[in-house]
Amino acid sequence: MNAAPLVALVGNPNAGKSALFNALTGARQKVGNYPGVTVERKSGRLVLDDGRPVELVDLPGAYSLEPSSPDERVTRDVVTGKGSLERRPDALVVVIDAANLDNHLRFALQLIALGLPVVVALNMVDLAERDGLVLDPAALSRDLGVPVIPTVAVRKRGLDDLKAQLTDTIGGGAPHAEPRTLETGGALQRRARQIAASAVVSEAPARRWANMADSIALHPVIGPMLLVAVLFVMFQAVFSWAAVPQDLIDSGFAWLEAAVKAALPDGFLQSMLADGLIAGVGAVIVFLPQILILFLFILVLEASGYMVRAAFLMDRLMATVGLSGRAFIPLLSSFACAVPGIMATRTIEDEKDRLTTILIAPLMTCSARWPVYTLIIGAMIPNREVMPFVRLQGLVMFGLLVMGIAGAYFAALVLRRTVTKGASSGFMMEMPKYQMPQLKDLAIGLWTRAVIFLKRAGTIIAATTLVLWLLLSFPKPPANSGISPVDYSVAGRIGDGIEVLVRPIGFNRDIALALLPAMAAREVAVSAIGTVYAIDDTSAGGEDKITEKLRGRWTLPTALAFLMWFVFAPQCISTIAVTRRETNGWKWPAFMVGYLFAAAYIMAGITYWLAVAAGL
Repeated sequence: MNAAPLVALVGNPNAGKSALFNALTGARQKVGNYPGVTVERKSGRLVLDDGRPVELVDLPGAYSLEPSSPDERVTRDVVTGKGSLERRPDALVVVIDAANLDNHLRFALQLIALGLPVVVALNMVDLAERDGLVLDPAALSRDLGVPVIPTVAVRKRGLDDLKAQLTDTIGGGAPHAEPRTLETGGALQRRARQIAASAVVSEAPARRWANMADSIALHPVIGPMLLVAVLFVMFQAVFSWAAVPQDLIDSGFAWLEAAVKAALPDGFLQSMLADGLIAGVGAVIVFLPQILILFLFILVLEASGYMVRAAFLMDRLMATVGLSGRAFIPLLSSFACAVPGIMATRTIEDEKDRLTTILIAPLMTCSARWPVYTLIIGAMIPNREVMPFVRLQGLVMFGLLVMGIAGAYFAALVLRRTVTKGASSGFMMEMPKYQMPQLKDLAIGLWTRAVIFLKRAGTIIAATTLVLWLLLSFPKPPANSGISPVDYSVAGRIGDGIEVLVRPIGFNRDIALALLPAMAAREVAVSAIGTVYAIDDTSAGGEDKITEKLRGRWTLPTALAFLMWFVFAPQCISTIAVTRRETNGWKWPAFMVGYLFAAAYIMAGITYWLAVAAGL
């Protein structure tokens, strides 16, 4: 007795394939796993119009026949007949989303080229029409060379037509055609777009505007230029817009420090509050306006739909170093903080891709470095205008961001050719709609970031600052000895020992004192410097801003070397702990810390000696 014909439902994720499967099979379903893999197998029974039974199998969603996950590998093996998981289908029902036609047609063209009998289910046509997109199924069928049936699976519309077409397709035992060679990569995508464009009868003005915007935002030349311009404007705005609130916060903490010193007698409590908590924590909180402006830009870019398009542009750059485009989503998360970026690598199936992304994630982090960058740039770099609407401080900040991305790029290039060598996998993205950000959502996002930052300042940074203050305050120098309290303290002597190691790259004792506590969190470097100068400041009554104290103690080459150190130095203890958890051991965290410290030391030294040679 011959087995019932096997028909496979295939398509991109989120095409409505499962809804169509449920509508066609009803309760006549079986669910299990494919043998040897943890991928779900769903099959059901469908009766054709001529009364013959058909076995319908719902294959896992896939973007192409080049698998990048176990699910996609199962789909590839079944439709090509290469695996032993399933007999090769007698026909395919290719399900595509009518509203995302050009993206879904790419996979459909690959499936049609296999030579199997194919029926295309043009699904969710109601949602496409709601958005102002009307398609011509006949034109689409002509260009694809296979029948195209409009369906709305969730409303069971078009199912009778689909069953009738399946009856005609496999009812007479239609022979398989010879597989044909199909274009790959960009050529395949262009072909999909041409077919999609020819099938459009009409579309709403909003869709036309979106397509025009994408022709610019995703252009291989104009797109990257636009992305660079957006980032450049972002950093210029951070310094321009934040100047007034930052000065107010800075002056407020300087006044509070002076008030505490005036209200309390000299001694332990006064020094702990004024020189420890207020000077240290205040030196970090003063940069809250810059961080909120940074996240305002990031939230706007995400909510508008542009951030995914930026990831698409960077996917091309990632591919040149052997990384999958899937790596860029975690790296985008790392822009705000390396910890969620590293955890987001769980979406990457290929282990070598995932490991490489984890190892370079700390280089992408920007916000944790923000207080350090802003402090040094604000103190040592003049805020002069280098051209209309472009100031030097914002230009230097933008250059540091570019250095971090370039460092991550170079590190990925070396890693993928040495310790994480392997083939990279493909990546498909679906572009979200362009939309206006909601003010409520932006306000909630900024509030959340402010709370996180202030909690961090009130816990990790405050605790680390107090420990450093204790080490800086004891033992006390003999009365009237003229010895600096910092020089005589335990921390000062530790700093003198560390300075020997970092003096060749231009670092002083103050920087040496900031490096160790900065491992708890990068922002602690700023609070550490603020505490050191508050304890050492005996002339100004604690009223000078930290930037004013820096100018008299640091040279410009030292400041530039310190900035370069923080471009490459390891993130913090929490990043190392998460890396250990995600890699199941200490081998890769130790490797990450080692290569980042080496890169930071070498690049800081090069920066310092070049600046000295240039007479800065």
